[in-house]
Amino acid sequence: MIKGSNVALTALSEDVGTVIVSLGWVSPTGEGDADVSVLLLDAGGKVRSDGDFYFYNNPVAADGSVQLLGKTPTEDGNEDRICFDLTAVPPQVERIVVAASRYGGARFGELENVRVRLADAAGESLLRFTIADADAVSAIIFGELYRRGEEWKFRAVGQGYDSGLAGLATDFGVDIEDDAAEAEAASAVEAEAASEVEAGSAVEAVEAVDPVGGNGQPETVAPATAAATLEAVPAPRRPDVAEGEPARRTAAARPRTAKKKVTLPKVTRKSLAENESWKEARLFPVSVLKSDRDREMRATSVLLSVMAQVPEFGRRLTAAFGAPSGRTETFTEVSLPHGDTPRRPDGVIRVERAGKLWTALVETKTNGNSLKGDQVQAYMDIAARRGYEAVITLSNDVALEGSPLVDVKIDGRRKHKVALWHLSWAEVAHQAQMLIRHEGVGNAAHAWLLQELLHYLQHENSGCHGFQNMGAAWVPVRNGIDDETLCQGDPRALEVVESWERLIRQVCLRMGGELGQKVLPVQRAKRGTDPGTRRALLADQLCLDGRLQAELRIEGTPGVLAVSADLRTGKLRTSLEIPAPDQGYPLTWVKRLVRRLAEAPADLHVETLVESETGGPRGTLERLRPEPADLLPKNTATGITGFRLSLFKGMGSTRGNAESGFIRSVDDAVHRFYTSVVVHLDRPAPRRAAVKETAGAG
Repeated sequence: MIKGSNVALTALSEDVGTVIVSLGWVSPTGEGDADVSVLLLDAGGKVRSDGDFYFYNNPVAADGSVQLLGKTPTEDGNEDRICFDLTAVPPQVERIVVAASRYGGARFGELENVRVRLADAAGESLLRFTIADADAVSAIIFGELYRRGEEWKFRAVGQGYDSGLAGLATDFGVDIEDDAAEAEAASAVEAEAASEVEAGSAVEAVEAVDPVGGNGQPETVAPATAAATLEAVPAPRRPDVAEGEPARRTAAARPRTAKKKVTLPKVTRKSLAENESWKEARLFPVSVLKSDRDREMRATSVLLSVMAQVPEFGRRLTAAFGAPSGRTETFTEVSLPHGDTPRRPDGVIRVERAGKLWTALVETKTNGNSLKGDQVQAYMDIAARRGYEAVITLSNDVALEGSPLVDVKIDGRRKHKVALWHLSWAEVAHQAQMLIRHEGVGNAAHAWLLQELLHYLQHENSGCHGFQNMGAAWVPVRNGIDDETLCQGDPRALEVVESWERLIRQVCLRMGGELGQKVLPVQRAKRGTDPGTRRALLADQLCLDGRLQAELRIEGTPGVLAVSADLRTGKLRTSLEIPAPDQGYPLTWVKRLVRRLAEAPADLHVETLVESETGGPRGTLERLRPEPADLLPKNTATGITGFRLSLFKGMGSTRGNAESGFIRSVDDAVHRFYTSVVVHLDRPAPRRAAVKETAGAG
């Protein structure tokens, strides 16, 4: 689409009751980001109340019409997705504005390939609009959905705002106030609740400023005028303010959700068992599982039952598949007609909303079993004939963009479209961890159910352990690199590159679940590069230098964590580059760095990064502790740009996830580097806190 153009959604697809809008951009430095926001407007072009403003502090509508799904990695950056259930949008809402804003003085002109994409409930992309003239604006309206009679249309807008999120929101009637003091008071309340958690009691964390952000902590934004940068907190008015009644700009008028969330205690309660050999009774036992069929049936039943009983968890998994928010029922071992022989998918998920049903068939695999193409094809055909919306496959494998796990044929003559989605068991465990350990659920019973699910998934006999095998090409490729017989263009090298990418995505899921923070793989590729082409180039590079490389961005860390596996030497290297401070003296920098790393491993390698092409001084932390000045270049005129910290470790020799396996060695290396090195480094200034401080100073 071009700026200003519009199109009716029904002209693009017959399945637009639910749509997914994805906002995306590419940061040349790998560090740029933005926050999405949504405003529901009435016929007068204003919000009915501040409850119609959805952003990181208010991500979900109570009626399910709007849900901010968060970021998902793509081949050329990230996409922030928003799910709209257009059938649930209140009739008073005439327009839905979709926007994004940057923070800390950043501008959209620093990003590339700023675009918006809209897909139907089946996941098929319907339209795309690229904003080529973002320039020096801190907020942009990407587009808007609006009513024309009984149908919805989309307009490509591309309008920028110099005044950031606050200026954009104010233009549409959102009341902006600075509640920094109240945010500090709310933080004190949460700190007190956290101390109760450490004492072994269940957490009842009170949210402030409407729903919490993605990391489970209240976040704030700060006020601005239409001509100023974002400087204060959008504090939504009380939703029960009558239409036309001016909202009182007082602290008492600000809403407090007071919604209690339950998370797991950080300290394990003391066991009452007489001896250590006693095993705690479990809701989902795994000792009776003897065959792969038993494991598949049990895993499907356990997962689907918890999804139905814990709405927060079920919604997190199904929203990404285009399912509406509604009453959920799940079934196992169903029988569906298919020619002469009925088919029995492992499970069925049904969601009802406003008398309409959304149905997905579920096919499950555990252990190293792979999905069968003919099975999935049969389920796609059944779903198309019966009017079902999706087929969901579950296995330990990880899907990659542009590289489907199962190739299926779609009959273009059928009007009804069926979406094929894949879910890894690692993703299921990640979502459970995020809820019960960091973000919280509605009550203690839900937390206990999720804990039992997580215990089941992580048990060695469940078969639900995520990606565990580098594939049949792993050993031949390692041998070919070792004896220098591996040639460029060898398809086995491409298989290893794809397996490596799956492993890195799984490492991100596991670490994100443990930390409660966003951990995403960084893809450094030119804009618009085809995923297959990018992987082919990486495979050729693997044949030349014998190394697999990846980068992970962990929220709250001062740099990108790099992982390199040298198949020639059998060494794993985990490293992180931190920039030099803006102020002070080089000797002060190196002394402070060594002090911060007092508890880091003695074999940590520290290297000074300088402006010249040749490397700077380097050494192990053990040698540098008594003499930090050894990190300074001999030529005092040489500028220091930063420091690189690295740990080395021997890699596993086998392709699997056993103690001696390559996959386990990568997991362990990343975990060790983060827990022993990264946690000791200075954190970058919190973007929200920095904004709040600016507001207070003003």
